[in-house]
Amino acid sequence: MSATDQLAAWLDEGRRVAERLDAGAGPGVATREQIAGMNGLEMMQAMLRGELPYAPIAKTLSFMLVSVAPGQAVFQGAPLAEHLNPMGGIHGGWFATLLDSALGCAIHTLMPPGRAYTTAELSVNLVKGLTPKIRCVRAEGKVIHCGRQLATAEARLVGADGTLYAHATTTCLVFEVKPG
Repeated sequence: MSATDQLAAWLDEGRRVAERLDAGAGPGVATREQIAGMNGLEMMQAMLRGELPYAPIAKTLSFMLVSVAPGQAVFQGAPLAEHLNPMGGIHGGWFATLLDSALGCAIHTLMPPGRAYTTAELSVNLVKGLTPKIRCVRAEGKVIHCGRQLATAEARLVGADGTLYAHATTTCLVFEVKPG
């Protein structure tokens, strides 16, 4: 598939996902009652169907979850003028947030009911600058290891033409969520 066709496919998929999310629960935070008994993959799939709210920061920073599978999560983002740093490039924090979302949600897909995680370490390598001329990028997160106490994952931020803009790794602490 050509880069132009890939970009068109990504933008089309993004429009469909955005319509479904905004027609559903919209931005917010799921309640304990809404997620009771669900594993992480079920939660992420319910979010994609619009049945659970998605993180409000996604709206703020113009990105969205587009797909999940066991140990994987893909986010799509639009680098916009409001994400520019004073030098005219997309701020490194935007790269980091998009990658951190893909990394964490990939790990989230492997959490059984009653287990959660928090980021203990995030390492981001920016390898090519972004500007709003690049209409769309994807952060593709994959779990490397998910154990009882620690989980690790890696992610790549790529353009529709395959250009690598950044890559990242994370280590997360895994713990039991206390009821109530």
